[in-house]
Amino acid sequence: MTTPAQHAVAADHVFDGAAVRRHAAVLIDGTRIVDVVARGEVPPTMAVREMRAGAWLAPGFIDLQVNGGGDCLFNDNPTVEGIATIAAAHRKCGTTALLPTLVTDTTAKMSVALAAVKTASERDPGVLGIHLEGPFLSPEKPGVHDRRLIRAPTPGDAEMLTVPRKGVMLVTLAPERVPDGFIARLAASGARVSLGHSVASYSETRAAMAAGLTGFTHLFNAMPPLLSRAPGPIAAALEASNAWYGLIVDGIHVDPAVLRVALRGAGHPMLVSDAMPPVGGSGSTFRLYGEPIRVADGRCTRADGTLAGAFLTVAQAVRNCVRLLDVPLEAALRMGSTNPARFIGLGDVLGRLAPGYRADMVAFDPASFDILETWVAGR
Repeated sequence: MTTPAQHAVAADHVFDGAAVRRHAAVLIDGTRIVDVVARGEVPPTMAVREMRAGAWLAPGFIDLQVNGGGDCLFNDNPTVEGIATIAAAHRKCGTTALLPTLVTDTTAKMSVALAAVKTASERDPGVLGIHLEGPFLSPEKPGVHDRRLIRAPTPGDAEMLTVPRKGVMLVTLAPERVPDGFIARLAASGARVSLGHSVASYSETRAAMAAGLTGFTHLFNAMPPLLSRAPGPIAAALEASNAWYGLIVDGIHVDPAVLRVALRGAGHPMLVSDAMPPVGGSGSTFRLYGEPIRVADGRCTRADGTLAGAFLTVAQAVRNCVRLLDVPLEAALRMGSTNPARFIGLGDVLGRLAPGYRADMVAFDPASFDILETWVAGR
């Protein structure tokens, strides 16, 4: 079915990113939102899609850490087709925009992935850019990353990552493992820099933030714990108003009590899935670096028990925020859309339902959190 250029979507509850509007409609022209109005104010000549009774309409979810989906792992299939498979799988789950995430790999694989994302983002507005999680990490906190591929950046890496580009570049690194000036150069190019898989001290983290680092990848995981005389990166993240930290809210990666503490920080929490291939797919196993990964009881684990990403979507993370953390639904929705959009510099076009914003939306049942419909750029 072809969607008319000018149309409206109406729901009993429309969350615009700031407030809930009852019995409202989003007016769309092409790819953009024209207005959000009361249901009775929709022009009589405009086609209207009515969502079922009780449904909520909200900004589409934005996932900045997507390793795979639809039985496809980005590292194993860094192609336009692979990205399309991953994006389609997550779109069914309410995620309307994402960053395909390449975990630590070779320079050649990074180059291929960058080229594929460039082409994919030109074809699919839901592909916002790329997240390179590694290889500039600490071998002391590898998680499931292959230690043999973890390394320090070279001048060639700096050139590759700072060339002018249209899409988002997010780089997760260990600040204590990169040379002076590297973070500042990335930040100056427009890239977002995030701390992850790091043993950085509090002072090293603060120095990295002064150089331009603003993000923290899966806060609490693969970094030193918060200690009374060794506050480390966690304290630096929670006390800084300009920090943006990703949280994996699956009840597995981080205890709910600890997550509740994080939500009281001065920084900005964001929901990430850290999703692996089975999300939106049919398989219960996959391979990472040639090793089998098993999915059971909501966990993706290597044979030795190491967590290997997550079996999670942002929609499920929103649900878990409400049910496990007692977060108001509106706040959880902002963590899944508005905050990640702002972190990557797209807060003026994504993450809200407001005039001029791209018509990326999700409709869902607030009781079951079932996804009813998604729209990307009005379609």
